[in-house]
Amino acid sequence: MNCPKCKSVSLLDGTLAGNLAVKHCTECKGTWIPSAEYEAWQAQQPELKPVDPESIAQILNVDFVQSPFDTKAALCPGCGRYLSRAKVRLKTPFYVERCLNCSGIWCDRGEWDVLSQLGLHTTIEQLFSSEWQTKVEKQQQSEKEREATMEKLGPELAARVFELAEQLAKHPSGDFGVAYLMRRVGVTK
Repeated sequence: MNCPKCKSVSLLDGTLAGNLAVKHCTECKGTWIPSAEYEAWQAQQPELKPVDPESIAQILNVDFVQSPFDTKAALCPGCGRYLSRAKVRLKTPFYVERCLNCSGIWCDRGEWDVLSQLGLHTTIEQLFSSEWQTKVEKQQQSEKEREATMEKLGPELAARVFELAEQLAKHPSGDFGVAYLMRRVGVTK
């Protein structure tokens, strides 16, 4: 079995997380996780609830250097089909790859460590769901909006706006307050 990124380098036996049997590449330092091995390892893990994309927002600045091989498309080393890619949206984003045919997983150098740090290593399959990707995209758009608000208004006023927005969202007549503010600052429909 050859490395899907280096192509001519044979994958060697190894382990992750103590007892997860994997194949690794000595050249690019990537790791192939066979589906059967991953599922058996998952079954041994303590019951963990799935990670919500919003909960990883606090640790988006994970110190990670993307592998130069991360942008290369690859074929499954097990069955030869193209690997599907799921973007892990951090400050330095990267892609985890998975074979849709045999369900094996490919992690480029360092990606498993980041997934472990985020608590995603035990539920990698969730990264490939449209629900997960949609939630992450919405969370990132919200963060960009907050950053733009702080840039335009300054941190002090922006903090007050965020606090007021939270209060209005919880108040049964919050929409009245929003309408009042829109009239006061000259916004019309």
